[in-house]
Amino acid sequence: MTRVKRGNVSRKRHKKVLNLTKSFRGAASLLFRTANQQNMKALRYSYANRRKKKRNFRRLWITRVNAAIRAYGFNYSEFLYVLKNSNILLNRKILAQLAICDPDTFFKFVMSIK
Repeated sequence: MTRVKRGNVSRKRHKKVLNLTKSFRGAASLLFRTANQQNMKALRYSYANRRKKKRNFRRLWITRVNAAIRAYGFNYSEFLYVLKNSNILLNRKILAQLAICDPDTFFKFVMSIK
């Protein structure tokens, strides 16, 4: 059987992992085995947090709309119930943006459905 020299392949793989973990702390950026473990963990976290980000933004929008709408005698659930019954199809992101950036228009909007 012929001899297989694989120094280039493993060096290339090690280098790739170490480049990905360049900014990590301690051994996680210097030693291949630790760096590889931390890289896999970082990839898992990034996958999970891309999904979490959507949840967090939805929570933020709900909180903002709730805070803005309480000034007009509604609470969040009542407000959304009225919106749904009057067939107004504005999502939470747009409502929150309206409440923050343009309170006058938001006030007129709330008074039109009240």
